[in-house]
Amino acid sequence: MTTSFRTLGDLFDTFEREAFRLETLDDYSRSESVDAYQAFLAGEPQPDDYNAGWVKELRSHTEKGKRVYRVHILSRPLTDYLRFELGWGYHKNVSGGEEFFILDITDIPNPLENVPDFWFFDSESVAVMNYDGGGKYLGSEVLPPERTAEFRRYRDAALAHAEPFTEWWAKYGT
Repeated sequence: MTTSFRTLGDLFDTFEREAFRLETLDDYSRSESVDAYQAFLAGEPQPDDYNAGWVKELRSHTEKGKRVYRVHILSRPLTDYLRFELGWGYHKNVSGGEEFFILDITDIPNPLENVPDFWFFDSESVAVMNYDGGGKYLGSEVLPPERTAEFRRYRDAALAHAEPFTEWWAKYGT
């Protein structure tokens, strides 16, 4: 569902400087990569072409000097899905130029309690990502420009409390 003529896809096709993503869920296993997630759980090795389409899309942006980055809010111990996403997905996506940060709320209050998942493009356009209670993607909603300042604050707070993924993974990764 969208509230304007633009869609999430349109925003990805037209952003000029940066695309920021906030992830807040512990499980997106019903949304995508279901077969890969099952292979991970079965202890199979990561296929060489895992996430190849997304990595190609990332490169199409980062090679033009655009920044694609995200913060994932999580707590330990990691769910099976987070071990998959961080271990397979994040490590693979770095090869396309995506940057990752972790806001670990294991021992601290969540500074962004009840903030939804979203993409934020060029500090101007917001698409809220909607999921059901089991992590199944239901669609996105492009918000009106009046909401931009609110989501800029969310992005800035997430980054202020997060640490680079590689540093976090070195301490807590499995």
